[in-house]
Amino acid sequence: MNVRSKILSASEGEIGSGRFLSALQRAVSYQTVSGSDGDRIQLKSYLDDFLSPMLRELGCAVERFDSWNGGKNSFLIGSRIENPDVPTVLCYGHADVTPGQEGEWHNDRDPWRVTVEGIRWYGRGTADNKGQHLINLTALHLVLAEKSSLGFNLKFLFEAGEEIGSPLLAEFVTQHQTELAADVFIASDGPRVDAETPTIFLGSRGSVELELTAHLRPDSYHSGNWGGLIRNPATTLAAAIGTLVDGNGNIRIETLLPDTIPGSVSRRLEKIRIPEHPHEGESYDGWGAQYLTAAERLYAWNTLEILAMSSGNISDPTNSIPGSASALLQLRFVSGTDVLDLESRVQEHLDARGFGMVRVRVSPAFPASRTDPDNPWVDWVARSIFQTTGVEPSVLPNFGGALPNHVFEGILGLPTLWVPHSYPECLQHAPNEHLLEPLVRQGLAIACGIFYDLGNGGHPARRDHPAKPEKHRRSPEIHLTQAH
Repeated sequence: MNVRSKILSASEGEIGSGRFLSALQRAVSYQTVSGSDGDRIQLKSYLDDFLSPMLRELGCAVERFDSWNGGKNSFLIGSRIENPDVPTVLCYGHADVTPGQEGEWHNDRDPWRVTVEGIRWYGRGTADNKGQHLINLTALHLVLAEKSSLGFNLKFLFEAGEEIGSPLLAEFVTQHQTELAADVFIASDGPRVDAETPTIFLGSRGSVELELTAHLRPDSYHSGNWGGLIRNPATTLAAAIGTLVDGNGNIRIETLLPDTIPGSVSRRLEKIRIPEHPHEGESYDGWGAQYLTAAERLYAWNTLEILAMSSGNISDPTNSIPGSASALLQLRFVSGTDVLDLESRVQEHLDARGFGMVRVRVSPAFPASRTDPDNPWVDWVARSIFQTTGVEPSVLPNFGGALPNHVFEGILGLPTLWVPHSYPECLQHAPNEHLLEPLVRQGLAIACGIFYDLGNGGHPARRDHPAKPEKHRRSPEIHLTQAH
């Protein structure tokens, strides 16, 4: 049995023996809710008592930055430098979780305890993100135990505020670029394209919220006495929104759209099959940009969704014209979309169409970013996954949701590859969050394979220019099949 096979066998033993599940039990028991001041002690304990020892066991020097710059985020860097002439990989994870929602889980499950029911492992943070970064840490330990060296330099960054928007992460990374410099970024978060298919995604869409308000008067007026004479703010607001996005989900204002879909992105998405509609009997036909495929609409295009609307009292309406109406819209956008001066551009659009009474307020944007799908690291990781699993992975140009990928791709200039170990129905952020045991088993094997291969040569790292490898002849491309 060769070394790679021995490591993969050891990964099976880690699951079969229950050692991984025991470690996950301990991780989940820390109630690391980032939005709660009362849980900051739990976050500190998770970083100090759970993660730091695991990093030190990997031979990492550990630096802690508690409430960095007086803010709401804390950071942990672990670094193992073996040789300046081997590649450096930067890994990432987040220690924080969303609120436990105690009492809302089925069968009285405790969110702070892993409950095993068949192949499902329930608990807050199992999928997002403790289970996923624990898989990668465990894989690194297994590789090191078998080889006595990794064969590459390791840097691991943890933060404690991803669930509240990663406050100060960009500033922290900017100030610690030297400590975090690497050749490639490899991490795990979010879901696969489906439960059966290993997945690589290369970035994330950005998001920004637009609050539209038509506040016409402080009082409501009888609809029989004033109807047809005074402007209805709800009707006005609905019409104004209709100039931004139509009744079939098509964005009608060009400044909210990307210029084009790059060819490298389209080629990857040709091979992606989107799962069936989550609600039986419905399809994706008729909604959104029908000139695009479902995969292009989800991963390569922008969407403008109404998240909430309010006017009057829907539960107890009166025969009166309300004085105001408001709506909250969300633009999810891909890399290449111009969101500078978005507030003024949308306001000018509404003003020009006679809706100056509708005022726009735009929240700070969460940036979009992605690595070029033609980057040689992409096919290198895809080959490693195929060698481990015998399954050709799906490559998504970017995740449909939002992750702080821009920090690593933009500020550090790294090729960013996310290899998720969860699946779309994991119920992250909701009651009954869970991991699937078969995905844990396969995910640990995938991570072991990637880290072994990284230390065994044949990778596309360039030591003369570590952060931004020069373009060179691509290695043979794996021909990816559609996900099943």
